[in-house]
Amino acid sequence: MNTLFVLLQEAQQPKGGMFGSLLPLLLIMVVFVLFFILPQRKKAKETQKFRDELKKGDKVVTIGGFHGKITEVKENTVMVSLAPDVVVELEKSALVQNASQVGGQA
Repeated sequence: MNTLFVLLQEAQQPKGGMFGSLLPLLLIMVVFVLFFILPQRKKAKETQKFRDELKKGDKVVTIGGFHGKITEVKENTVMVSLAPDVVVELEKSALVQNASQVGGQA
């Protein structure tokens, strides 16, 4: 009976110590970084690059869905022509990269 009691106690003790219990948590953190944080950083860099490279004559789309053409670029804003005789001043952050222009296609 004593040997059965000793075997049951050994079976209940976790093997591998602290590293074995932290391994699943570490794996979850690595997956989170690889699939969520790194792609988000890459997208933010691409968006910032897009906004920094805006120039007169570029066709743009606003976050509200308006399509227009840049007529003037300022430090934080751009002047966008939406229609003949309709020019609005927009923050650069209100512009999104047009999906048809991604990859160098215009």
